[in-house]
Amino acid sequence: MKFNTIIYTKEDGIGIITLSRPESMNAINKEFMNELNLVFDEIERDEDVAVVIITGSEKFFAVGADVKEIISIGTPLEAHDFEVKAQALFSRIENLEKPVIAAITGFALGGGCELTLACDIRIAANNATFGQPEIKLGIIPGGGSTQRLPRLIGAGRAKELLYTGDTIDAQEAYRIGLVNMVVPVSSLMDEARKMALKIAKRPLIALKMTKLAVNEGINMSLPSALAHEARCFEFVFSTEDQKEGMKAFVEKRKPVFKGK
Repeated sequence: MKFNTIIYTKEDGIGIITLSRPESMNAINKEFMNELNLVFDEIERDEDVAVVIITGSEKFFAVGADVKEIISIGTPLEAHDFEVKAQALFSRIENLEKPVIAAITGFALGGGCELTLACDIRIAANNATFGQPEIKLGIIPGGGSTQRLPRLIGAGRAKELLYTGDTIDAQEAYRIGLVNMVVPVSSLMDEARKMALKIAKRPLIALKMTKLAVNEGINMSLPSALAHEARCFEFVFSTEDQKEGMKAFVEKRKPVFKGK
């Protein structure tokens, strides 16, 4: 399938989505959101894809919502239509059964930063810049960062970024827990692929159950979350991979997982 705003490739069980609106620094518009939904339709159906990487260009990941579309919003109803689509897309990425890695270079601002927050793991190049500058335009984020950012880095640090609209560099993002690691620009995709390949070798059903336990449990009370984890733990004992993994451990050999 050919897209106008993204490039999609597959290799070694990894689906790689490259954001590709260079004329607007990968600004997010309706076509962009529609095409991301289409590619995730394909990824959900494709059993050969175990892990997803989302990346941009060397100078920009994504600079947020396309101002040409945002500035045309004239009523709360039109604003509702736009942000509901953005929230639905980012929630879809967050809840995808397959792990998603953001490989970030350059600017990740506004909706671009929100897109990274919907991913499971964030790897930043040392030229990456993060921020939620919406307050400077007289608006607030609409793609989930008022909720995901505090959950990731704590309310105090999140409020500082949201209230000021200031940007931070990759090292500061790492220091406050916004990204998992910082690497040179030249090795970003190598590191992202290395991480993706390591994850792809893990038993797929156990991966799905781990993501489900974390994503759903984080919004529950601790007793409810522990009960949810217990159900996920019990479920994996119905899989062939659980039996193979434990048998291989006892036999001191590498397991051969089949995703069953």
